[in-house]
Amino acid sequence: MQGSVEHALAVPAPAPAGGLPSPVAPGSVGAWLMALRPRSLVIAVSPVLAAMALIWSRGDAIDPLQALLVFAAAVMMQVITNLQNDVGYTLRGGEKKGTRIGLPRATGLGLLTPGQVQVAIAIAILITLALGLPLVMARGTPVLLMGLASILAALAYMGGPRPIAYTPLGELTVMVFFGFVAVVGTDYALTGGAADPVLWLAAASVGGIATAAIVVNNARDWEHDRSVGRVTLAVLAGRRAMDGVFAALVLGPLLLLLPMAWLAQSPWLLLPAVLAPACVRLARDFANCPPGLPYNGVLFRTFLMELKFAALLVVGAILARLA
Repeated sequence: MQGSVEHALAVPAPAPAGGLPSPVAPGSVGAWLMALRPRSLVIAVSPVLAAMALIWSRGDAIDPLQALLVFAAAVMMQVITNLQNDVGYTLRGGEKKGTRIGLPRATGLGLLTPGQVQVAIAIAILITLALGLPLVMARGTPVLLMGLASILAALAYMGGPRPIAYTPLGELTVMVFFGFVAVVGTDYALTGGAADPVLWLAAASVGGIATAAIVVNNARDWEHDRSVGRVTLAVLAGRRAMDGVFAALVLGPLLLLLPMAWLAQSPWLLLPAVLAPACVRLARDFANCPPGLPYNGVLFRTFLMELKFAALLVVGAILARLA
């Protein structure tokens, strides 16, 4: 199994209680990388890149500046989400209850203060609104509503009196915003269209794998989550039930390639099907994963699977048009 996400982030993990202090200095670049979790940005960029390729493949023109704005806004949305997750969980006292085995949180370790992270969130929101303003001017109210809803969802995931992350709705939220809003919303922001069934199927495919990453998180932490009052889907349904959910989310996208290729009238969109053996192995390894840190390896592999699936879909879409 591949290394943990802490290694992938290139941020040294904190020492266990009673051990040597973390080599990450308070307020340092390493501390901010811990809060930002840059490798998780694939959840934001993968669906946008896939959408742009499919839009181009069907023959629509794409304005380069608008495409850059959509891409940058998607990245900023993930930045807001990650920062809010870091500070929100710490402010709720989750880090002080039980033994959590997930990724380290910069505010929980005292490497960043909640105030610093909250200021960064405010700045990130302002940047996102500035990026979205030209798109709103070009496409109107629907883009504004999608943008505001995405920001509110990012803040509400681990903020407010009843965070989404404390309910069974976390997986659904990821599917909606990192699947349908990211893909179909990109289509609308760039072309004014949102009814293309190929884009809707692509949204379900890429969003499904992104949602599988949240399933790994919640399955890994389900005992700790239960102890701090988080009623996630894993806590509600039980750890074993998540095996079927995860398998459906990583294998279902392969099945959706068939109607996508048929509707687009191009077999090139079947290209991501080469990942089928890897998807089967990933589902099997999730079901057989021992408790604790090994889940981080499965999490990292799920991020990579989404990136590979989207990349192959991009290549397939490009070849479909060139052919």
